Amino acid sequence: MPLKIGDIMTFERTFTIRDVELFTEISGDEGIHHITPDEQGRLVIQGLLTATLPTKIGGDANVLARTMNFEFIRPVFTGDTITCEVKIKKYDRQENNRTAIIASFLCKNQHEKEVLLGDFSGVIIEKKEK
Repeated sequence: MPLKIGDIMTFERTFTIRDVELFTEISGDEGIHHITPDEQGRLVIQGLLTATLPTKIGGDANVLARTMNFEFIRPVFTGDTITCEVKIKKYDRQENNRTAIIASFLCKNQHEKEVLLGDFSGVIIEKKEK
């Protein structure tokens, strides 16, 4: 069933120390706050690791992103559960089996505090039927 304007998609994830270790290895982002635990034993999650939540939702919808804007509002720590809500703002079928899409997103932690917001635009390419 195709998406439509106003549709909301959600994804939730709890970040672990292993997630940060893997992302550190892949990204090379070795900021001291990502590799040294705080007094509660937590690491700060890399911003772009947090940003994988809206990109996961976009990927599930087969979006090929053209633009992505992120506003990092507060830190996310290991052990935090983040819920990301993506809302479709534009969904416009075009020629060549393409659909233009624009969406906004908001991510909140388990305390309902906003941690990340932004938007993305791109296209969805529909497979041609044989």
